[in-house]
Amino acid sequence: MKLPAFTLVQLRYFAAAAEEGSMTSAARRLVVSQSAVSTAVAQLERELGVQLLIRHHARGLTLTPAGRAFHAELRAFLAHSQELAEAATSAGTDLAGSLHVGCFETIAPFWLPEIVTTCAQRHPRVELSIREGEHAALKRGLREGDLEAAVMYAYDLEPDLEATVVGSATPYVMVAADHPFAERGSVALAELADDPLVMLDLPHTSNYFHSLFEIAQVNPRVRHRSRGYETVRAMVAAGHGYAVLNQRPAHALTYGGAVVVTLPIEERLPALDIVTVRVGGTRPTRKAAAFVRLCAAVGERLGVGGSAEPTS
Repeated sequence: MKLPAFTLVQLRYFAAAAEEGSMTSAARRLVVSQSAVSTAVAQLERELGVQLLIRHHARGLTLTPAGRAFHAELRAFLAHSQELAEAATSAGTDLAGSLHVGCFETIAPFWLPEIVTTCAQRHPRVELSIREGEHAALKRGLREGDLEAAVMYAYDLEPDLEATVVGSATPYVMVAADHPFAERGSVALAELADDPLVMLDLPHTSNYFHSLFEIAQVNPRVRHRSRGYETVRAMVAAGHGYAVLNQRPAHALTYGGAVVVTLPIEERLPALDIVTVRVGGTRPTRKAAAFVRLCAAVGERLGVGGSAEPTS
């Protein structure tokens, strides 16, 4: 079989043009002339025998269906080519270079410091670039190749995403220090059915919490909603309701200095798995694979460790 004769430079120039949506912007990013980019892309299309980009006069570029499919595969290929070069120059020494990862915004305060510390200890030549966000944004970043892996909760994950369990978060109830149940050792959600609820209202997160109430056969009285984890804690501390959460700070103080009390839930409710996620069907780079192992170690250190084996 005849191998294609395209070059790595042509692939890099095409990737830049596809991502920038403009030959001019791609040239600026690559610090080359616009004609160099245009020529490289045209040569690549001739070699492949397919049009990858549609040129719109004065309106930039768009990918053809073939171009989208090619670009999706190309991102991983370019990442591996960079890793190959780094492996040659480092002559088998420790991992090196940039690693772009994501982290779900409510997990980040609890996990990211440990992740960064552990990475610096294990792989001092790897430079972590971290994006915080909610699930939809992180999944988009993974599929578009901007992120190699992300730390997320194990819900709303489509079949094309491969998840590895690295920890779990058990649900609990949070009440104000002067709540009638504050001195209790535990509480049933059924006992709080008539109390106002302060709901952490991130996309899909609230669906998960509602599923817990369904299991407990309780119809909660949602009084306040907030996207902010610390806002929920502050509202509870001020006596505006109770909350059900998963991540547990090491202290009971809110930003304002008020105190909250956490209580185990008596009903048997499922914990929420914490996973590292990457796009399935492709071989992870050595750095991405090391990141998954690193996160599993962090989960163990935090006392919430998982299996570190892919689940999908």
